[in-house]
Amino acid sequence: MKKILFKLLLLVWIAWSLGAGCRLWGMDATQSLSVAIFSGSILATLFFWDFRLGFAFIGTAVLLITKTIDLEHVIEFSSLEVILFLVGMMVIIGLLKDAGVFSLIVRWILHFRNLTGRRFVLLISVVSFLLACSVDEVTSIIFMVAAILEICAYLEVSPVPFVIISVLATNIGSAATVLGNPIGILIASKSGLTFEDFITRAFPLAVVCLAVAVAIVMVWYRRSIRAIDVKIHGAWRSVLVSGPVLASSPRELRVSVGIFLATLVGISLHHRVEIACDLAPNTVLLVVPLIVAGCVMIWKHGHARKYIEKDVEWWTLLFFLLLFVKAGTLKYTGATLFLAEKLMAATAHSPGLLTCVILWTSTIGSSILDNVMLVAALIPVIQGLDVLSVNLGPLWWALLFGGCLGGNITLVGSTANIVALGIMEKEKNIRMTFLSWFGIGLTVGVATTLVAWAALAFLPYYQH
Repeated sequence: MKKILFKLLLLVWIAWSLGAGCRLWGMDATQSLSVAIFSGSILATLFFWDFRLGFAFIGTAVLLITKTIDLEHVIEFSSLEVILFLVGMMVIIGLLKDAGVFSLIVRWILHFRNLTGRRFVLLISVVSFLLACSVDEVTSIIFMVAAILEICAYLEVSPVPFVIISVLATNIGSAATVLGNPIGILIASKSGLTFEDFITRAFPLAVVCLAVAVAIVMVWYRRSIRAIDVKIHGAWRSVLVSGPVLASSPRELRVSVGIFLATLVGISLHHRVEIACDLAPNTVLLVVPLIVAGCVMIWKHGHARKYIEKDVEWWTLLFFLLLFVKAGTLKYTGATLFLAEKLMAATAHSPGLLTCVILWTSTIGSSILDNVMLVAALIPVIQGLDVLSVNLGPLWWALLFGGCLGGNITLVGSTANIVALGIMEKEKNIRMTFLSWFGIGLTVGVATTLVAWAALAFLPYYQH
């Protein structure tokens, strides 16, 4: 109780100090209050992770009671388009799980012939990257860790290096498409960037970052790679008898994959369809997952309730929704415009320096905070720069890559990290220390962020 009370008092003191500091800095009372409540909510999430949704409810209520925001703008800033998109995609992912799509991927890895240590690292890196691009980082890492633990248990080698490699590739892959990370759809919905923009700009840069990361881990974990190489020779054929059993019939598997591919095609063409039909931006991006999810629940009506109740992460989605409201309050009160003006003054109105600041701020911040919280806080600041006639194009890419690549730096930098470590601890009783992750995480995080910075700074392709 003493520890909890101390954290609560520390939380209140820091939030009040930030609010008071903003008031002295030049913000008005309403702006300072919005900063204090937002920072208090973020700190409450860090100090009391298990109670984060409760604090999100309380923080939103305080904003309403103090008239810092009204009900109309609560609805406006809740980003329902993002929430509904994620609900639809989670239902579709639930179908893929039941059909055994991910089990099939694991079987494919287990049946890969002529495997060596280096090929194994390359294989799990590429598969982790592509899975994160196609579904989401959490679903991807759950199945990748299961496969890696099974393979390493058979070969009697430590799974830790290979799980870390998979997580690093997953976080990089989550920046490649709109689907890989909630911050992707959040940025797309607020910036007007399309699925095509992500494929043509984010995906190639993410591939380069993956290549850099793979080169680093090949050197960093060379001893572990040699150890698994020795185990593989002469022992790999017998592993072919193992592997997960498919959860459904081949026909159902094919139909489920077809549904998912149709969803991807619809999402990829959303911008062109919106232009042809004179629809508001991102309308089709939202509609496609909802239509497909609705059809899935009609087809699999016996599992429809399960998809909604079990496969949709309502706890996380409600937290995101209220977080978006609190971040939007900063914009509503004018606090983000104030910060944008100060940021412009600090960077001497230099677009290149501004991009660098956004990239490294989001990289360092996402290594400490949840990247969704960080991006939700920075989006209104970037939107505020639009009033000052700043080209926002490179800033959105800087925010995306900083938020995803920075997640590799620490144990708690992204949801994928936490999920992977939780599975290792539960299944194998393996606990990682901060420093055992930090060395490789910092090296890969900084190296890939430097690659992103060079591309954003020197390639005109990212300037619009």
